[in-house]
Amino acid sequence: MREVLPELLQWWRSGETVALGTVVATFRSAPRPPGASMIVGPAGEAVGSVSGGCVEGAVHTLGEEIRGTGTPQLERYGVSDDVAMGVGLTCGGILDVWVEQVNTETFPELGEVADAIEEGAPIAVATVVAHPDPQWLGRRMVIRPDRPAPTEVLVSQRATDAIRDDAAGLLAAGHHATLEYGPDGERRGEGMRVFVWAFAPPPRMLVFGAIDFAAAVARVGSFLGYKVTVCDARPIFATASRFPHADEVVVKWPHRYLRGELEAGRIDARTVICVLTHDPKFDVPLLEVALRLPQVAYVGAMGSRRTHDDRLARLREAGLTDAELQRLSSPIGLDLGARTPEETAVSIAAEIIARQWGGSGDPLSELTGRIHH
Repeated sequence: MREVLPELLQWWRSGETVALGTVVATFRSAPRPPGASMIVGPAGEAVGSVSGGCVEGAVHTLGEEIRGTGTPQLERYGVSDDVAMGVGLTCGGILDVWVEQVNTETFPELGEVADAIEEGAPIAVATVVAHPDPQWLGRRMVIRPDRPAPTEVLVSQRATDAIRDDAAGLLAAGHHATLEYGPDGERRGEGMRVFVWAFAPPPRMLVFGAIDFAAAVARVGSFLGYKVTVCDARPIFATASRFPHADEVVVKWPHRYLRGELEAGRIDARTVICVLTHDPKFDVPLLEVALRLPQVAYVGAMGSRRTHDDRLARLREAGLTDAELQRLSSPIGLDLGARTPEETAVSIAAEIIARQWGGSGDPLSELTGRIHH
């Protein structure tokens, strides 16, 4: 929903009725992830995408119908011999798409959701997309971990409690997902499916070392959706004008800054750390902190093979264990043959993505099996 929110909000505020189609589950090589959305506007406009073009026509037709009737529907799109080139997915994937009517009556919470997303506050929206009792289809609940739980009940108190707990976990991970329960919220049951939009604040990318490579990494990190911080102890280099794509530029000793962010609760399992200084007086104390963090997504450090070996020796002298050192990606990045700062930034981003999704970094043309992990 996030990518179509401006248009959706504009129509919602003007009192219009639209249809919203959202990918709620994917199987095999589906082209768009859960949460991808498409709006069918009041005059039949199509905004956004649920499949990159494969089934947009079918979803648009269904959306036109639901925009008028108001009856939501969960539809599955996959490959069949008859419709693969029509409404099927030629890539071989399967999509479950939830299509619903949206206006100020059917989705009164949309303004609150949009405000929270704009402020960077965590908020989740749980919608019942399948249930044996049709009266519960389309019912939704807003979950805000920073505020007291609302009193409304979704299906039952047991279901409400389970959905709130699971939505909080999705918020922590920053993932949208469909959850399945029994009709009364039984965790080991089936029959009720609840799609959760988990709008978490953007994950953080901490770039240490105010060098030209850092500017390129900041640019790529911003493009990938990270909130980027560049930190360096040297004020002459750590300036906002040198890093226009960074959300913030901090002048502070790197290890002190990282320790302070940890104590403030601003480091989580989605945080990625790129150490580009390749200077032991900065690197070693910083990596002592970074490699002992309870949970981060990635820690990488730039440097030659000789720099890497020297750095490992210094870190071992500082007391780091082999298990802690194994968390370090050094030399940083994948082997792309990169030379320029921009090419190096791409190789670093590629390693971060591969680490996140379990990719091998090998050419897809040389592999078999499914593309998406």
